[in-house]
Amino acid sequence: MMKEKREIHTIDATGKVLGRLAVQIALLLRGKHKPSFFPYKDMGDFVVIRNIKKIKLTGKKMEKKVYYRHSGYLGSLKTISLKRIFEKNPGKVLEMAVWGMLPKNKLRAKMIKRLKCK
Repeated sequence: MMKEKREIHTIDATGKVLGRLAVQIALLLRGKHKPSFFPYKDMGDFVVIRNIKKIKLTGKKMEKKVYYRHSGYLGSLKTISLKRIFEKNPGKVLEMAVWGMLPKNKLRAKMIKRLKCK
């Protein structure tokens, strides 16, 4: 059986909507665009994203969207707004959007490593 060759896709994020771009990236990372796709195999490509600071968010997401995380201890729910994450690291926002769109199995961590945000 031949090993599938991984390509490098470079995407310019200027003016693109966050969710729609994340869907496109998730498909490339997963390898669904290839005719030899199998759901249980990791055959996706590398994806490089440029100009993440110029990404577009629709509506009032920048002010209203909140991300939650919990350590498991009582009363330890932490919240952080999209605006604060975007100011600190805009690539993290895109990474979290793509992370949620990848399959929830052991391949997800391997797939997200092939995403490079510049």
